[in-house]
Amino acid sequence: MAENGKNCDQRRVAMNKEQHNGNFTDPSSIIEKKRRDREERQNIVLWRQPLVTLQYFFLEILIILKEWTSKLWHRQSIVVSFLLLLAVLIATYYIEGAHQQYVQRIEKQFLLYAYWIGLGILSSVGLGTGLHTFLLYLGPHIASVTLAAYECNSVNFPEPPYPDQIICPDEEGTEGAISLWSIISKVRIEACMWGIGTAIGELPPYFMARAARLSGAEPDDEEYQEFEEMLEHAETAQDFASRAKLAVQNLVQKVGFFGILACASIPNPLFDLAGITCGHFLVPFWTFFGATLIGKAIIKMHIQKIFVIITFSKHIVEQMVAFIGAVPGIGPSLQKPFQEYLEAQRQKLHHKSEMGTPQGENWLSWMFEKLVVVMVCYFILSIINSMAQSYAKRIQQRLNSEEKTK
Repeated sequence: MAENGKNCDQRRVAMNKEQHNGNFTDPSSIIEKKRRDREERQNIVLWRQPLVTLQYFFLEILIILKEWTSKLWHRQSIVVSFLLLLAVLIATYYIEGAHQQYVQRIEKQFLLYAYWIGLGILSSVGLGTGLHTFLLYLGPHIASVTLAAYECNSVNFPEPPYPDQIICPDEEGTEGAISLWSIISKVRIEACMWGIGTAIGELPPYFMARAARLSGAEPDDEEYQEFEEMLEHAETAQDFASRAKLAVQNLVQKVGFFGILACASIPNPLFDLAGITCGHFLVPFWTFFGATLIGKAIIKMHIQKIFVIITFSKHIVEQMVAFIGAVPGIGPSLQKPFQEYLEAQRQKLHHKSEMGTPQGENWLSWMFEKLVVVMVCYFILSIINSMAQSYAKRIQQRLNSEEKTK
């Protein structure tokens, strides 16, 4: 793998030299021009150039739709097979019969799996920035199940309304019957599906780097260009960020499957670099995806689940509320909304929500809802900016190619 990397670096340097010699272009001027182009693209954002950004965004969408339409047109057999399968599923879904009980069960499970896998993909896929769906959706769900389990002394919540709403079962559980393992088992499906989604979301950097390496073409991605620059200046790297990136790259390159597994098993903001490294050095797909899947959907998810469950266990929550109340001056006023919120949740779990909703719950719920809205809006804005900058890069590449042909 290391030998392949050296050959690739030598080939890239040779291609650059030929290109520079043929066009009599100073390499430093090319680097400077790329830097200026990058800065120009980074200024194309909604809060600086709203009209240009929206125009480029819609033009990029049209180009993507055109490319996908062309790909589907050249794969007519697959499209026809998919449409036939879809027609069969629709007919099975709407025709009355004894099979409907199985259809409803499959539909429920499919929607549950698709929901959490989709949130996992949104959390890690490269669309400008990831939507932190663990903090906004999965983490609160695990916390709600944990609080309800300790209050109800059971995890056998009635279905429905679970998982949309959690209420205590009619039969009372035994005090102290709840264990860490029982809560882990209750949220295992949601957590594992979310982890599978995050693993799927890590595939684009891998495929992009692999395609660039196999084609030998100039990479059309900022992170990949940064990765190649990092390889060229590996020996002179001084700052902590560069050394951390090199450590991830060396671990993945030298250790292979277990290096990828180690990077995927812990919260790692540099994991995109692991995907680029694997694609660049042509690591087999199932080696990369298998290690990523095991690390994110099994190991990492159990670490995160245990952390959330312990944090929101009954005695820890009571200690945190008491600690808030001990803050001098403002402690009691801060403590009251949390106490009222927890009391409201206990009433809901025991079918007592008709007694009225305390003001504290409204305040905390309002804050969390606004946080979710802000995060989702920022995610959408980042997608718009990213796609607009992609179209701007198309324009710059076309202008550069026209200059070279003159």
